[in-house]
Amino acid sequence: MGRSLPCCCPSLIPSRETAHFYLLSVLIALYMLAGAAIFSSLERPAEIRAHRLWERRLKKFSHDYNVSCEELKSLLLYYEEARTAGIRTDQGRALWDVPGAFYFVGTVVSTIGFGVTAPSTMPGKVLLVFYGLLGCSATMLFFNLFLERVITLLSLLILWCCPKRRRLCRPKGRNSESNRTEDWKPSVYLITLLLFLAVMLVTCSAASLYSVMEGWTYLESLYFCFVAFSTVGFGDFVSSQRKHHEKTWAYQVANCLLMLLGVCCTYSLFNAISVIMKQGLNWILTTLTWI
Repeated sequence: MGRSLPCCCPSLIPSRETAHFYLLSVLIALYMLAGAAIFSSLERPAEIRAHRLWERRLKKFSHDYNVSCEELKSLLLYYEEARTAGIRTDQGRALWDVPGAFYFVGTVVSTIGFGVTAPSTMPGKVLLVFYGLLGCSATMLFFNLFLERVITLLSLLILWCCPKRRRLCRPKGRNSESNRTEDWKPSVYLITLLLFLAVMLVTCSAASLYSVMEGWTYLESLYFCFVAFSTVGFGDFVSSQRKHHEKTWAYQVANCLLMLLGVCCTYSLFNAISVIMKQGLNWILTTLTWI
């Protein structure tokens, strides 16, 4: 009697983690395509209008002041180069004094990277590569350690606020607090909710400060807070860059602390949401196996 052969090669069957990777890659690609279509429909008409308005203004300026468009564009190219060194039409604060440089390295190691300040010298660009490699790695470690302590703190707070759950998780050993948190872990949904409330509290508080100090509307301040705290950092709004901010040390310190707290809380929230998303991927894969 012959030996039965397997119906398929086991090596061709991906593991569950590999299936997670493939499924998440497809979902992210679809998410990006949908986002590109939506943002293109929203922003492309405004871009076309801005280009047309710019061409009309350029021609009008060239006609009114008897300057050729080529000469005017060459001057604008020089201005674009000057912007890298921090030159602006409206005078702002110094970018490369000690406070300005500290703000710059903060945006580097936190991976925010607004783009307002950037090295213009070759030694500065070379240094940035190695400085950012070490600084970003250390900051990622700091964020992970912050997340661990936030989860531990929230676990203790939940146990303290819920007497019934505290009685069920009463330890037998001496190290009561450590055993208690090891025996019981809070729901990821509850942790996500609490982190979301913390992020909203920090964001709304920071937006109130920025709307007063920067002259932005409250919605613009909320937009800036999300872009900065999520480390997207477009650079269209940047805090603490006006000339009079050089003398307001209290605001500069508050700005740095809010950035640090906001980035840490938002990073923790993103990690909690990613755990929920992984549970969703598990559910999708389980559902597909039953089809």
